[in-house]
Amino acid sequence: MWYVVQVRTGTEEEIITQCEKTIDHGILKRCFIPYYESMKKYKGEWHLEQKILFPGYVFMITDEMEQLYLGLKKVIGLTKLIGTGREIIPLKQEEVDFLTEFGKEKQVVEMSTGIIENGRIRITDGPLKGREAMIRKIDRHKRKASLEIPMFGRILETQASLEIIEKIET
Repeated sequence: MWYVVQVRTGTEEEIITQCEKTIDHGILKRCFIPYYESMKKYKGEWHLEQKILFPGYVFMITDEMEQLYLGLKKVIGLTKLIGTGREIIPLKQEEVDFLTEFGKEKQVVEMSTGIIENGRIRITDGPLKGREAMIRKIDRHKRKASLEIPMFGRILETQASLEIIEKIET
């Protein structure tokens, strides 16, 4: 089962390091942060970087929630486990499927490419293909798309890389 832990934004990597050191690997199968590829221009050239897809969240995979919960008490800096009050609920299967498909095995969302036809976005390649409805805004200059993704029972705002290669007006 996949679970989500809310942490202070900026401490995600540190929390993963703590979890990997303090929680038995038989209990915590995997601990990760989904990233997205981002293009940033500096020194006159474009550079590929990785940014956190959901700042403030760390994902954990376990079959033993009770043991994981006890192990997490030793981790400094956790805000809360995502759940309903006292009950910690795993991600829904469609959320797990989405994350697996969107970020692949490495949980890195690659750059998408698309075109604008008569004011409408059409993604031609990449993880955003077929997910145009999630796109709220495009910044062509920064090669980014602002997204709204349904996750953890609410709508999360995030970004992904998007290169618009052509604009067609007919």
